[in-house]
Amino acid sequence: MTLTMISKTGCSGPSVIRRLAGIVLCGSVLAGCASDSTPGEPGNEFGGAPDLVEPTTALLPTVNPAKAVGWSDDVAPTSIPGLTVNAFARDLEHPRWLLVLPNGDILVAETNGPTSGAGVKGIKGWIAAKMMAYAGAGVPSPDRITLLRDADQDGVAEQRFTLLDNLRSPFGMALTGGFLYVANAAELLRFPYQQGDTRITAPAESVAPLPGKDLNQHWTKNLLLSADGKTLYVAVGSNSNIGENGLTAEHHRAAILTVDVDTGETDVFASGLRNPVGMAWQPSSQRLWTVVNERDELGDQLVPDYLTEVEEGAFYGWPYSYWGDNVDLRVTPQQPALVAQARRPDYALGAHTASLGLAFYSHTAIPSLQGAAIIGQHGSWNRAQPSGYKVIAVPFDDGQPTGSPQDLLVGFLNSDAQAQGRPVGVAVDSQGAILVADDVGNIIWRISALE
Repeated sequence: MTLTMISKTGCSGPSVIRRLAGIVLCGSVLAGCASDSTPGEPGNEFGGAPDLVEPTTALLPTVNPAKAVGWSDDVAPTSIPGLTVNAFARDLEHPRWLLVLPNGDILVAETNGPTSGAGVKGIKGWIAAKMMAYAGAGVPSPDRITLLRDADQDGVAEQRFTLLDNLRSPFGMALTGGFLYVANAAELLRFPYQQGDTRITAPAESVAPLPGKDLNQHWTKNLLLSADGKTLYVAVGSNSNIGENGLTAEHHRAAILTVDVDTGETDVFASGLRNPVGMAWQPSSQRLWTVVNERDELGDQLVPDYLTEVEEGAFYGWPYSYWGDNVDLRVTPQQPALVAQARRPDYALGAHTASLGLAFYSHTAIPSLQGAAIIGQHGSWNRAQPSGYKVIAVPFDDGQPTGSPQDLLVGFLNSDAQAQGRPVGVAVDSQGAILVADDVGNIIWRISALE
């Protein structure tokens, strides 16, 4: 599916109406016209000092998601030598996020956004809805949390239970103080939980509201528990690409919030993070790190998504600038004083990779991955040549990322550039295997060391 949206100078060929109406037609997409700007030469999009090409703009964006086709029988993604991959659980329904419980059970949020069109209005919303369906994200939200149990520890979950249902686009989960906390699209809830429970029937208790009512473009709300179990960090994405819906719609968004689990008191921990999703504590420093999806519609090589340490009170640029003080001229009014304060991210993850999942590997089962950040890259849509669609490992040394990322799990795109699967959340299980939620394949993949 490739549609380069109409540039400011127009284009020849089929009419604009036909191009827009024909985005999805019998499972195929009409080719669009070229942008009015030539994309920059591909450069280094990874690491602490990525090449930042000149931005390019068009009236409407390049739309090129991989068509979702799912996995054929006996086909699976592949990993690096010395590791093996198997399906931990199949036949799930849009699995997105994972939580490993103390007894080894795995919780899976089977979920999708509460609105069509990704919370975007007008013609862009219509296009977004069609694009999401084409890419496998247009399914209704199952709105449940499923518990998977591998009682015999053979690497395959032989038991499956619906722990919670009738939620509203649940995503992040955390366990503390006898409660399971769940981030719905617009509210933080908690439920009483005892180890070994396979069904929760108690009513939800509301802990705190979360931004997500009405327009809700980046709907996921991830959770991370503090070491003392008293604070939840909540990753909340922006309600727009670059603030085009007004800053009122961005209250407590594009930020990582803190919520007191006892009182529900909510504060902003760090801001200017366009769409932070995965969060994790870096093992050696015990500092908070996150992966962030950056802005779209500035060309194939901009803006790199990134992995960064999150400093309390820091501002990371959105929407006024990217990668530190690189001003986004599309945003008005400008805010040079804020741009001057913008903290530069630590490690670029490639433009449009949609890096979502994050887990640090601190188990001994796979020594070659010790200390690495494991990142699930869901895959691009706003890029002519696909990026992402894999799981990578970023090596760390002395608490900081170093060197080039390693492709840990690949093969999500087939030879026709169709998506057999798309990785989202990642987690490390009690045996040191890496679990990957695949929301197109409807599978949880498990990466483990060869015996």
